[in-house]
Amino acid sequence: MSDKAAQLQDPRALRERAERQAESLPPLLARAEHLAGTVLLGDHGRRRSGLGDDFWQYRPAQQGDPARWIDWRRSARSDDRYVREREWQIAQSVMLWVDQAASMRFTSDKRFPEKSERARLLALATAILLIRGGERVGLTGTLLPPRRANNQIYRLAEFFALPGEGDYGVPEHRAMIPNARALFISDFLGQLDEVETALTKAADRGVRGVLLQVLDPSEESFPFRGRTVFQSVGGTMEHETLKADDLRSRYLTRLAERKDRLDTLCRATGWQFHIHHTDASAQSALLTIYRALDRGTT
Repeated sequence: MSDKAAQLQDPRALRERAERQAESLPPLLARAEHLAGTVLLGDHGRRRSGLGDDFWQYRPAQQGDPARWIDWRRSARSDDRYVREREWQIAQSVMLWVDQAASMRFTSDKRFPEKSERARLLALATAILLIRGGERVGLTGTLLPPRRANNQIYRLAEFFALPGEGDYGVPEHRAMIPNARALFISDFLGQLDEVETALTKAADRGVRGVLLQVLDPSEESFPFRGRTVFQSVGGTMEHETLKADDLRSRYLTRLAERKDRLDTLCRATGWQFHIHHTDASAQSALLTIYRALDRGTT
């Protein structure tokens, strides 16, 4: 185990980080709660009856129900017999990976949020919806296993507040739970070989999910002209040109090729690929994620 992983798992270190991040978490949680509240899930959300240990609901006994299913204590309070249904627990774990690397801190306009801000908001709002619907939600890797408790939302928010390393993020694919679902959110502007490795390993374990590429509007349109200095957010790369508009066609071609590769990779591994721009509605992106994850259960 690395020193960083050991530090993250140490209870005292976790508490200290939580206290340091206390000022930034409430606004994120409040925005995520508000965003999640805009999505209507119905009476029971994603819950369904089946094999499991957790109580879900009582229902009137039907012909063919074994006698051992009948809850005699509940039935004694009425003239009917009732079955105690348990919650379906097969493939109900959802694992999140949110890119926190330097490239995600980019925004081209103060009117738009940073890519990392939008990614954290969408991931946390998704977690709120899933946990309220009875799902277990956690992080990929070993630091935060999937749970359904309400305080898991706070733990997720605390981890999302931690900065990543490097210019571009690398998907975490360790400890993927067989037959679970997953949500990866990033700009996916770094090396795609690591993304391919992560999705291939996930598919080998029966994990299906959603790949959400978050981009700033300028990264789609390339509105640069004349003399321009391009520098990575992390400051490790820099390129100066006198004719930025001459690069536009090549840039857009390479971006289209990258999107096509991501889409092809998702199709090959049973995942779904979606794109979200930071000037677009966060609510529409949340609905897209939620519906995509729901389709993954069938």
